[in-house]
Amino acid sequence: MANEIQRRNNLFDNLMNMRDWMNDDFFSDLTPAADHMKTDVAEDDHGYTVKIDMPGFDKKDIHINYANNILAVTGHRDSFADESDQKGNVLRTERRYGQMSRQYRLPDVDRSAVKARYENGVLTLELPKLQASDENDTRIDID
Repeated sequence: MANEIQRRNNLFDNLMNMRDWMNDDFFSDLTPAADHMKTDVAEDDHGYTVKIDMPGFDKKDIHINYANNILAVTGHRDSFADESDQKGNVLRTERRYGQMSRQYRLPDVDRSAVKARYENGVLTLELPKLQASDENDTRIDID
């Protein structure tokens, strides 16, 4: 299973570590949206299983695309009404709205057999791998 998902070590990662160390959410607006679409990816010989936390999204506002070995998941959430906001008594707000997106490199997926379900704020994708067939064998025997 040679597929590897790597996290870039960059300024945002350093800010995330600093935020965790300080136990403060001061840097929350500087961190990438990936912080809000926590993902588990598992792989076996038959395919991939991807689970993405997307609480608060409507199923109709989640878009999934697979092309060129890249799985792209986008969620869009319009603004939300909050009655505590009407009097201006909100001390802190952490809920977000807008568009969030993640991409995953998952090669050799059989797109016709992909299954997706969204339950309790978790999007689960089953992506079976293409099966090697004898027709795709490029070896030529010499007479």
